[in-house]
Amino acid sequence: MSSGEDKSVNKLVHDARSPLNRISMNAEMIKLILENDMPKEKGIQAVDKIINACQECSDTLQLLSTEHGDK
Repeated sequence: MSSGEDKSVNKLVHDARSPLNRISMNAEMIKLILENDMPKEKGIQAVDKIINACQECSDTLQLLSTEHGDK
C-alpha cells in the first residue's frame, strides 16, 4: 500500500470513529435517562442520534470498501 493509500485509509478510519464516539455517548445518555426517570423525549432524541451515527459509519465503511476493497 502506498503512502497516499495509507493516508486515505487512515482518514476513513478516523471518519468512522467519530460516529462511533457519538453512538457511545448517546447510549450512555439513554442509560442515564432510564436510570433517572428523565423525559422519554430525551431518550428518543438520543436514539435518533445513534441511528444517524450508525448510518454515517456505514457510509464511511462502504466508501472504504469501495475505494480499497478491489485492490
